[in-house]
Amino acid sequence: MTNPIKVGLIGLGEVAQLMHLPLLADDSRFAIAAVTDVSPSLVDYVATRYGVPKRHADADALIADPALDAVFILTPDHLHAELLEKAIRSGKHGFIEKPACLTADQLRPILAIERRPGQVVFVGYMRRFSRPFLELKRRLPPLSDIRHVRIRDIIREAPFFVAQTRNVFKPTDVPAERIADGRSRTQAMLRSVMGEDCPPEALRAYQVLTGLSSHSFSAMRDLLGSPRSCSYAVQHAGETVVALFDYGHFTALYEAVIDDVSRFDAGIEVLTQTQHFRMNYDTPYIRNLPTRLEITSSTASDTGTEIIGPVYEDPFRIELSAFHDSVTTGAPNKTTLEDSLQDLLLFQDVARHFRA
Repeated sequence: MTNPIKVGLIGLGEVAQLMHLPLLADDSRFAIAAVTDVSPSLVDYVATRYGVPKRHADADALIADPALDAVFILTPDHLHAELLEKAIRSGKHGFIEKPACLTADQLRPILAIERRPGQVVFVGYMRRFSRPFLELKRRLPPLSDIRHVRIRDIIREAPFFVAQTRNVFKPTDVPAERIADGRSRTQAMLRSVMGEDCPPEALRAYQVLTGLSSHSFSAMRDLLGSPRSCSYAVQHAGETVVALFDYGHFTALYEAVIDDVSRFDAGIEVLTQTQHFRMNYDTPYIRNLPTRLEITSSTASDTGTEIIGPVYEDPFRIELSAFHDSVTTGAPNKTTLEDSLQDLLLFQDVARHFRA
């Protein structure tokens, strides 16, 4: 057995507690060797619960730790660019939750930083690692056969599900001025794309794109390639987004609605003249909920539906295995920073319609 990859986690909030920490702790191929967060009480809680040997005072100290092989960046989005740059310059492997940055202009100079041979920088797009998604990609007909694509994220947000299923440690020792500074920095980054006079609801819609929609845009590109352009988009009240993507002979329709109805309806549908491919995603905040792919095919005289699944394997776990393989064997990494840039460019393309 090879030695485990020693990882350090920056940011110990909800996503770290619900997904990354338990998965890393359950996987003997990894060792949680160090943690840090702006909340000392959260660092103490996580380090005690998971038996983490090192508690660093800040992100810079963790990134500089020579004992670590990889850094996991799980912080709020406005911190991603600066931490990503430091992690790459350290020579360590990096795993960063999506979005890699909030804007394309932040990411471009980071792409120019020289990396050591074999250094992996992996962006967390777990939906692209779901088994039914991989099967959909394998079964997908030629693009020339596709007539229409529908992609949707019609959801209630995470707190509703988390409150009923998991305990999350919520610290109270983060200074109010630090929280306010984070919000201010986020707004400045959003306005750098959307314009200084952009109304608040359009800024919120851009955040929906970088957060919720990034999963769907990334999966769409994985299946179909990048569209020619976004031909139309509209937002309402910041939390309803509709966009049409031009693929030449067909259109991909994207819908995002965040409301207070208690369901999570996310998925992808691909229509040809004789087949309908449909896959679903449930909320990731309840672990191991099933995912399935349905393929309905028709001939002149017959119709049948094949169901692949339900599959209960956690896409986060499959994603973690892909990161491990990229680090240890040089296996191809499909969620690179270069790949992630294409999403940021799509966000800009969609958002120009909000400004108009």
